[in-house]
Amino acid sequence: MDVFVGISLSLIIVGIILVILEIFIIPGFGVSGIIGLLMMIGGVFLVADSFAEGVVYLLIILIMAGLLIYIGYKTGRLKKLWRKVTLGEKQRTEEGFVAPKTDYKHYLGKTGKALTLLRPAGTAQIEGERVDVVTDGSFIPKDSAIKVIAVEGTRIIVSREENE
Repeated sequence: MDVFVGISLSLIIVGIILVILEIFIIPGFGVSGIIGLLMMIGGVFLVADSFAEGVVYLLIILIMAGLLIYIGYKTGRLKKLWRKVTLGEKQRTEEGFVAPKTDYKHYLGKTGKALTLLRPAGTAQIEGERVDVVTDGSFIPKDSAIKVIAVEGTRIIVSREENE
């Protein structure tokens, strides 16, 4: 009986550690958090004598977790923790942050010059403006004539001008 208690306690502790790692350290899709939750649930059911007792233990744990979250919210500690975990600053226009222009359709069919080596991304001059461009997959040398063949959102796709 002591072996099951040791294994279940180990599962619960490792599960808690995995959940904490998922929240604070491991960026990802929640794999370690889900594995941690499953380990904790498995540890609780290993300690229980029957399935019904395991469900009761799990409900008690969920109620206790809910109470802890409620107390943390009411005392403001949860809000402080949330501020540490999330990014609270906003990028405002008056502070110098601007969104990229999204209306590049007027460049379609225009010609210009590659200001940098395009392999496949780089900078070009089109209609006297410096713009970031992407090739259709080929490398285009610096100072080559280019033509805009497509515009997809903020991507300007160019190819080497044939008249060179």
